[in-house]
Amino acid sequence: MMKEKNSETKQKSLRLDGVYPPLPTPFDENGQVVPEALKKNLDFLNRFDLRGFVVLGTNGEYVMLSEKEKLLVLETARAVIPADKLMIAGTGGQSTAGAIDLTKKAAEIGADAALIITPSYYKSQMTPAALVHHYQAVADSSPIPILVYNMPAATGVDIEADPVVMLARHPNIIGVKDSSGNVVKIGDIYRQVKKEGLDFQILAGSAGFFLPALSVGCVGGVFALANIAPAQCIAIHRFFLEGKLQEARDLQVRMIPVNAAVTARWSVPGLKAAMDSLGIYGGPVREPLLSLPDETRKLLESILLEGGIKK
Repeated sequence: MMKEKNSETKQKSLRLDGVYPPLPTPFDENGQVVPEALKKNLDFLNRFDLRGFVVLGTNGEYVMLSEKEKLLVLETARAVIPADKLMIAGTGGQSTAGAIDLTKKAAEIGADAALIITPSYYKSQMTPAALVHHYQAVADSSPIPILVYNMPAATGVDIEADPVVMLARHPNIIGVKDSSGNVVKIGDIYRQVKKEGLDFQILAGSAGFFLPALSVGCVGGVFALANIAPAQCIAIHRFFLEGKLQEARDLQVRMIPVNAAVTARWSVPGLKAAMDSLGIYGGPVREPLLSLPDETRKLLESILLEGGIKK
């Protein structure tokens, strides 16, 4: 499903404020992508006041998919995501050329923006200069705005504040999703881009530090937790904007154990198991990931109950 847009206008006006679930890619028992399950999960999430969705992010098991599967997932999601919600496509790759190619294909499908993870295989060579060159080259060739994706837990590469600020000066690089949890660095990026008067937006990459990140300049976030607790993630954001800091703090700390269970503790297998427990399609993970054993699923369920996610 194509989505017509004026690229120049989008590059200058695309606002990211709000909450985004990074959609898991549903597989069946034979390891095949299940488009109908993705549609049903989106139907559920579309009931909430989310700003949009990240498709083919870390929780989408992006690195496990063939290009054909990636395009199928993007096409399926675009057909179900309403026009008033953004679709941010994960189109990064180990090579600059590969990232450019997939970004162009995602744009043709109708992605509103592209999320580009840091290349990492030649980790010792991913200097600030190499990363800046990579992102600028992708941005120069991309028909849609791009965001830098910093995910050091998965890549082993942690892009620092100064190169991010250099990238913020590019007219087609509109933001960064930072999953490092380094709130000091997030605040430093905000300080520098504000000082220069740059229109650059920061998204928190985990709900575990959402409120602290908002307090130092984030405009929203991309959270695994938002797949199973969208209302709670949206409420933290709303409470902050309304100045209801005690309510925001209370909800933030209640979500910390739940968020940890579906991120650092059990990662994608934990998220998919939590979705299954809540009647949302999680399904199997793709090997070499392993689904959670029954004993761990019981522990996860108790965390969901204690956090008020499951009644």
